[in-house]
Amino acid sequence: MRSLSAAASLQFPVRLRGIQLGRPVDLLLDVDAWNVLGFVVLCGDDSRRFLPLAACQLLDDEIAVGSALMLLEDARFYQERGVSFRSLLGTERAGGIVRDLTLGLQGHVIELVVERDGERVHVPTPVRAAA
Repeated sequence: MRSLSAAASLQFPVRLRGIQLGRPVDLLLDVDAWNVLGFVVLCGDDSRRFLPLAACQLLDDEIAVGSALMLLEDARFYQERGVSFRSLLGTERAGGIVRDLTLGLQGHVIELVVERDGERVHVPTPVRAAA
């Protein structure tokens, strides 16, 4: 898999060696650098936990984790520091209404999928100069 729709990633179960631990309900982003921070996961015990992107692997049909301990308990802490993918949907950016994002395997947002004049347009994210 080379890239993935952010909306599609929210349809994948979070699994540990085939055992479902939960489902992502949102994706948190650093929109200054256009990087994915991780997922907010609704777990089997109805709690919301944060799963850092660095602690999981995006596969073709699941988000795989090596340990249940990677699901961090204080999701609110991370939600306050990142930008919710769901909050971006329907807002205006890049000359259109945001409908989705295209994610690269390393967690970079490659492009915004926006609607302009009834058509979906793929707009590359701004490239930031190295500091």
